[in-house]
Formats: sequence, structure tokens, C-alpha cells
Amino acid sequence: MRSIRPFTLALAGALTLGTLTGCAAPAAGRPLIVVTTNILGDVVQNLVGEQAEVLTLMRPNSDPHSFEISAQEAARILRADLIVSNGLGLEEGLQQQLDAADAAGVPMLAAGTVIDPLPYAAGSDTADPHFWTDPARMIEVVEAVAAAVQADVAGADAAAIEAQAAAYATELRALDAEMTTAFAAIGAEHRNLVTNHHVFGYLADRFDFTVVGAVIPGGSTLAAPSASDLQSLVDAIDAAGVTTIFAESSQPDRLVQVLADEAGLEVAVVELFTESLSEPGAGADSYLTMMRTNTQRIATGLSP
Repeated sequence: MRSIRPFTLALAGALTLGTLTGCAAPAAGRPLIVVTTNILGDVVQNLVGEQAEVLTLMRPNSDPHSFEISAQEAARILRADLIVSNGLGLEEGLQQQLDAADAAGVPMLAAGTVIDPLPYAAGSDTADPHFWTDPARMIEVVEAVAAAVQADVAGADAAAIEAQAAAYATELRALDAEMTTAFAAIGAEHRNLVTNHHVFGYLADRFDFTVVGAVIPGGSTLAAPSASDLQSLVDAIDAAGVTTIFAESSQPDRLVQVLADEAGLEVAVVELFTESLSEPGAGADSYLTMMRTNTQRIATGLSP
């Protein structure tokens, strides 16, 4: 068994948090839909087009567990016609503002309430909020968002929203088929996933992967691994013969690289866009592009 020495300071230096500032200018004469994460923001924008202003609070390359908003954005949340959030505890740094909007009577849709959530681990009471890694579940989200817009956003063209939702659902089914084909080429002995923190539960459930473990325990990037957590992960990586670890774009790969260096693991570190979209042209500027980029990188990274 490989031993791993404590490296708390190294990990502390590897964990960086994104900060969100600024605010989009209001669009006069249109209803306002506020969306917390940029993944859901892209989906909502595809459904409503120009019928409403979509204010996405989370900037590209941010961490959904810890991003911040400006005072002006916090005020606009309270004037929204509809708020679409991820839910299931994802937006930890934004919960106070969401609770205030709910108390003020702003119509709200938490996407995590319309899907069948998975626990982080067998027997766990904590729901995994990373459902977007399964495009089939995102079809349910699209249907729920369309219904919420039709019900709560005054002046929205219900027929147009329904048509856009149907078109986007067709794209999601095509994405699901592409992912199924790409992953089918990976042998059963190589279908093992390790990442910064637990983000692949839904993808694993949909496409028959095994989540070996994560460097950060639990589902939040705000948690911190102990020496025993890391030793257990090293042992699991050894036992499964894992040769590739996936690092998230919202977190630097130094965290998993430190794990590899300190434990003497011979693994490759491959970056994925798992919790945030990227800037335009950087490989994940839309949800569909993000998923296709990740599919290609996972398929390549896990192939012998």
C-alpha cells in the first residue's frame, strides 16, 4: 500500500474560489428571468430567446458552490418575474438571497425538484445536485422550465416556448445518443472515474461508469480532504488501476496533481468542464458544447 503524507498547506494553496462581480444592464420592456448557474442560464436562454431578459448570475469559469453577486444583482433578484435555480444545495453562497426572494413571493423553480435525485453514496441522505451530467434528466428540466415560463412570465408566447422546448429536447436526445456511442467503446475494466469532488454520479448512473472516488469528499468544493480520505482514495485508485484523473475547469488541476505527486501515483490529469461553462470559444460556451467536449475527453482519457 502506498502511503500518503499530510499536505494540508499544499491543498489549501490549490483550492481557489471564483468571485463574481458586475451586473448586466436591464432590458427595458421585457420580463426578467434570473438564473443562478450559467449551465441553466444557457438552457433558459435557448427556451425564451428574446421574449425575456435572462440574467445569469454565475460568470463563466466560476464555482457554483461559492460564487458571489453584486448588490445591484441582489436587488434585481427581488424584482424578477421568475427565478430558476439548480437547488439541492448547490448554490451555497447564494442561499440567503434565494430565501429572501422566496419570502418576497417571487415565482421560483428549483430544477433539482423536478428530477429523480441520486444520493451521493449508497445509504446517504444527501442528494447530489450535479444532475446536468445526465442529458436525459435535463429533458425533464427543460419541460419544467417551459411550464414555469408559461405560467409565471406575463406576455410570454406559450406556443413559441413549447416549440423551443421541444426543439431543445430533441437536441438533448441526440446528445444522449452520441454519448452512449462514444462511451460504448470503453471497456468495462476502464470505466472508472476519479475527479476533484463528486460530480459524476448522474453520468455514471446513466452510462454505466463506476465512481472510484474524489479528492475532495462530499459534493461541495468548500469541503477539505483529510489524510485518511486521501489515503483511502489512493488505495482505491491502485485497486481499480486508474490511470487518468479528471480535474474540473472551475478548480485548478494542482489539487489532483498534488495528490498524484505526493502519493507517487502515475496518472494523467485531464481537465473537464463539469460545473461551469467557459468563455466563448474555449470548449464549453454552451451546455451542449460542454457535454460534447467532456465526452470526447473522457472517452480518450479512459481508452487504453
